[in-house]
Amino acid sequence: RRERQRFVDKNGRCNVQHGNLGGESSRYLSDLFTTLVDLKWRWNLLIFLLTYTVAWLVMASMWWGIAYLRGDLYQAHDDTYSPCVANVYNFPSAFLFFIETEATIGYGHRYITERCPEGIVLFLFQSLLGSVVDAFLIGCMFIKMSQPKKRAETLMFSRAAVISQRDGKLCLMFRVGNLRNSHMVSAQIRCKLIKSRQTPEGEFLPLDQCELDVGFGTGADQLFLVSPLTICHEINSESPFFCLSQRSLRSEQFEIVVILEGIVETTGMTCQARTSYTEDEVLWGHRFLPVMSLEDGFFRVDYSQFHATFEVPTPPYSVKE
Repeated sequence: RRERQRFVDKNGRCNVQHGNLGGESSRYLSDLFTTLVDLKWRWNLLIFLLTYTVAWLVMASMWWGIAYLRGDLYQAHDDTYSPCVANVYNFPSAFLFFIETEATIGYGHRYITERCPEGIVLFLFQSLLGSVVDAFLIGCMFIKMSQPKKRAETLMFSRAAVISQRDGKLCLMFRVGNLRNSHMVSAQIRCKLIKSRQTPEGEFLPLDQCELDVGFGTGADQLFLVSPLTICHEINSESPFFCLSQRSLRSEQFEIVVILEGIVETTGMTCQARTSYTEDEVLWGHRFLPVMSLEDGFFRVDYSQFHATFEVPTPPYSVKE
């Protein structure tokens, strides 16, 4: 079957774009910090460079303007003259003085004299503005670098889901795993079934979301994810797959969105990993191959078999049948 459009990609990216916001687009500016953090890295670096470049040029121009209005540029070499800023002869020297002041380098060659009140006021303004810009941009870059999105890439989901019997009950199952030795604290998994349906009143819901029970009542959704686990959804009378059979699976159109959340042990930040399974990625009558083996003093996980399945005898009928 031709691959259809997904609501959530296998890598967890949501295929949703917001358009025609109208006047609501101003809400992005009201939360400017989050907007900058959500931007891609290339735009963050461009804004970072442009902001500092423009701020440096503007502030250097103000120092040069003070020296120009006071006539310091023409009398700077006069030893008897007291300028606003010593040894500022032109725009490059004014720019260097600003950088020395902003970066607190202070080579000692250029300095403000006490006979320049406007320079003292500009110096105070520069210090306050520099602190605000540094806190905003550096904080934005730090938050972006510390986001746990990369940690989610080391959480694996099986490429396919399977339907087979477990403990005499028909179950929908998939596998999750953690590639790192650091644990996911308070890991919890949830599943959503996304499928179009029509209500008895005639309303059509193109992306109706239905919860799939993966052990919410028994606590099985709380994972101790130190080794690959097989997540199980029991198909019973309360399951949306109550009428699903091997034959009807070929004509169904649905998407199962899996959401795994937990706290990164090393940073304490919440991490979320997502994936999805369409009806083409659900294998009827299959089971996952074991990946755990006992060796000398430890358990070994063979991730080369993480996605592998094998066929098992499974009735082709639905639970209802």
